[in-house]
Amino acid sequence: MASGWGINGNKGRCYDFWLDFSSCMSRCRQPSDCGLLREDYLECLHHSKEFQRRNRIYKEEQRQIRAAARKAKEEAEGAPAVCFHV
Repeated sequence: MASGWGINGNKGRCYDFWLDFSSCMSRCRQPSDCGLLREDYLECLHHSKEFQRRNRIYKEEQRQIRAAARKAKEEAEGAPAVCFHV
């Protein structure tokens, strides 16, 4: 992790992010000044933003598939797409 050693003995994939973050923390007045570097380091470790984005894309694709299926079913049945009750 922060030691710099990766799983195969090489430099770890997030070590550069860690170096940037730790150097910022050592010279800043407030920890909040390094918030973006901390965020980058944690994203490198956990990929949480990437997973959230993938989930949003997947949900939107599923919504579009359901909408297309519902529209095709309504057209096949001959029912109007929108029903108005008067």
